[in-house]
Amino acid sequence: MSGPTTRQWEAVSFGLENLRLVDAPVPSPGAGEVLVEIEAVSLNYRDLLILQGGLGPSYVPPLRPGSEYAGRVVEIGAGVSRFRSGDRVISVDIAGWIDGPAPTIETNSSTILGAMTRYMTVSEQQLVRAPANLTAIEAATLPCAGLTAWMTIVELGRVHAGQTVVVQGTGGVATFAIQLALLHGARVIVTTTSDEKMSRVAGLGNVETVNRNTAPEWHEEVLRLTGPRGADHIVEMAGGDNIGRSLQAVALGGRISMVGLLGDSQLGGPTGLMLFKRATLAGIGVGPRRALEDMVRAVERLSLKPVIDRVYGFSDVPEAFAHVARGAFGKVVVDMTGA
Repeated sequence: MSGPTTRQWEAVSFGLENLRLVDAPVPSPGAGEVLVEIEAVSLNYRDLLILQGGLGPSYVPPLRPGSEYAGRVVEIGAGVSRFRSGDRVISVDIAGWIDGPAPTIETNSSTILGAMTRYMTVSEQQLVRAPANLTAIEAATLPCAGLTAWMTIVELGRVHAGQTVVVQGTGGVATFAIQLALLHGARVIVTTTSDEKMSRVAGLGNVETVNRNTAPEWHEEVLRLTGPRGADHIVEMAGGDNIGRSLQAVALGGRISMVGLLGDSQLGGPTGLMLFKRATLAGIGVGPRRALEDMVRAVERLSLKPVIDRVYGFSDVPEAFAHVARGAFGKVVVDMTGA
């Protein structure tokens, strides 16, 4: 292998146990591309599913994990006009989705991998400038988890003061959603699985909590707390029959944003109740580049800080994924500067 090299993580077959550190050449940017020195990679449950073979035939080993990152432009290719060397950048999750209500079918099916390396070439169209007020570790959490919460609460959900929002869980998307809902003046109820997480979520602001372990029929507690109007907006993380509980808990004319599939990949719940409540069930999957740029401006103006559970070193990537599998409070991030 001639020329400069870098180290990167690859999975030769499905399964965390098959992650390996390998040598790779440092790529050169082509026309319209930039070379990014990656400084931090934020892990998502989706990344874990891909490594485990759980997201369909589009992903075939060998796989280089990592889809949400922050770094610095170190070289530009011919025709690049959006960035210069030295610019701090973060990734755009879906290539080609600049704006509009949804990406095209072709764009939406494109793979989203490859960031678990020190140097990576990427189209200038698939980057935006990083917030000036965040470190690379913090900024790496924005392109997927942060933007999904932004679309859920702000752009599509249009949450405002006087509303009640139920957020299920305390992972990366959930903690962003909690913060954004609070910033918009909403009453926030968080469902979680332990007293320890209930204590930690209290540090995010004035929130109410429901422990799903001691109150598995959590919708009944939401109705009791809202007396019994229900919640204007529910951030649904589980799927399956949990959607039925969300339909019980949502207010007349309310909204359920389908963000995660942590429980079941199938939809469940009484259709008649959905019709009676005239509820909206909306699928959320990140957002366009324009919305990420809007969020970056808001993060700078509001001094919003992501919730990070733990930062791992480059050599500890398998342990970082194991943490994601156990469940994190906020985000798990890999510091790439030791690569």
